[in-house]
Amino acid sequence: MENTKKQHWETVFTTKAENEVSWFQKQPQTSMQLIQACKVAKNAAIIDIGGGDSYLIDSLLDLGYTNLFLLDISEAALARAKNRLGEKAKNVTFIVSDSLDFQSDVKFDVWHDRASFHFITDENDFQKYKTNVVNALNSGGHFILGTFSEDGPKKCSGLDITQYSVEKLEAIFEEDFELENCFTEDHETPFDTTQNFIFAHYIKK
Repeated sequence: MENTKKQHWETVFTTKAENEVSWFQKQPQTSMQLIQACKVAKNAAIIDIGGGDSYLIDSLLDLGYTNLFLLDISEAALARAKNRLGEKAKNVTFIVSDSLDFQSDVKFDVWHDRASFHFITDENDFQKYKTNVVNALNSGGHFILGTFSEDGPKKCSGLDITQYSVEKLEAIFEEDFELENCFTEDHETPFDTTQNFIFAHYIKK
C-alpha cells in the first residue's frame, strides 16, 4: 500500500504542472494568516506537512521566517520546490516521508497541514497521525489544519478522502489540543471549481 501511495504522488508531481492540480494556490492567504496569528519568532521551527511544491514556503521566506521544514511523500514535489526556491532553499529542510511514518528529533513550534490530512481514511491512521503531531510539537505549539469539509469533495486526485466537521476534528484532537479558531472557506481551483475546506487552529495542551 505504502509504495502505491508514494507512486501515486510521484506520478502527480512528475506529470502535472503546478497549476494543473486542484490544490494550487499562488498566494496561500489563509494558511499565511493562520501562521502569522501564531505570533511565533521568525526563527521558530515551522513544518509544512504534505506541502508538495506549494507556495507556502516561498511566502514564509518572504516574510522573513528562517527555520522551515517541508515534508512530502513525493521526491519529485520536493525537487520542484527546491528548484524554484534556488538560493532561498538554504533556509528549508526537505524531508521525504509519509506523515504517518514521520519521526522527528526536532521539536516544532508550528505544524501546518493543508489538504494532506483528508487523504487519511483509516481509523488507526488518524491516531497515528495525531500521535506524530503531539510528539513533534513543543508544549504550547500550534497545529494548523486545513482539510475538506462536509460540503467539500468526496474524492481528490482520484483518491478517496475523509470529510470533516468541527465535531469530527474535535473527536480526534480535543484530548491533546485546545481549539483556538475554526472556520470553513471556499477554495477556487485552477479549473474554476470550488472546494469547501474547514480550517482549524489548535494549540497543544
